[in-house]
Amino acid sequence: MAQWLVVGADGMLGTDLVEVLRARGHDVVGADLPDIDILDPASCARWVEGDVVVNCAAYTAVDAAEADEPRAFAVNAVGAANLARAVAAAGGALVQLSTDYVVAGDGSSPWPADSPVAPSSAYGRTKAAGEWAVRAECPRTWVVRTAWLYGAHGKNIPSTVARLARERDTFSFVADQVGQPTWTVDLAEGIARVVEAGAPFGTWHGTNGGETSWHGLARAVLEELGLDPSRVTPVSTDAYRLPAPRPAYSVLAHDMWAAHGLEPLPHWRDALHRAAPTLFPELAR
Repeated sequence: MAQWLVVGADGMLGTDLVEVLRARGHDVVGADLPDIDILDPASCARWVEGDVVVNCAAYTAVDAAEADEPRAFAVNAVGAANLARAVAAAGGALVQLSTDYVVAGDGSSPWPADSPVAPSSAYGRTKAAGEWAVRAECPRTWVVRTAWLYGAHGKNIPSTVARLARERDTFSFVADQVGQPTWTVDLAEGIARVVEAGAPFGTWHGTNGGETSWHGLARAVLEELGLDPSRVTPVSTDAYRLPAPRPAYSVLAHDMWAAHGLEPLPHWRDALHRAAPTLFPELAR
């Protein structure tokens, strides 16, 4: 089996990815700050020895990036390029995590993998630059775009919904942003399957199937908890004045999976049901 290096291994996705890869019998090394610093090319070169490197390291503070785009660019583009250059020099292959924020977000049907990038936020611009940089430095790259991630090892919307349900009788979530809630464990399994299959390098969309709004996700969380979903009410994006613009419709198509004989990630509602015992302590009582 291939040797893997997971960079950003202490994060929400990185933690699950290391666990999933080990469960699948892979030799895995996980690394994070301060041991590896992707802003330092020499640090990248010291660490990259394995066959497959997964870059889960990123600047993900979407709103903060609006006022701190140079720092976001340094991590999401320059740092990604440093790592990709080291991977290419070692003869390896790279999995670069990206985001739905790189698409325009103004459509009404799922965005194909070859859609032109048209980000409207600083975060999206820096991640799009990272996609370009890693392809330029390391042709043996899978760019895996994901969206609306949640998991047991980091801050996430389902856990926030559960907390609000404990604290309030009613609360609101945005109903006019549509995307794909994606469980980190399912994404980790999907990344492993793409690499194990020797699937073509290029852009892949790693999101759970189906689509919903943040309001729809919040209702589903309440259903998992056995609570009345009507306790969460819909509001528009205009009700929340946030620095960064959000895509209104960022559902990603799974055309690459079908084209290469791979099953895409399961439906988001099924994923939430399977993830619930790890997200909500109250279900374990």
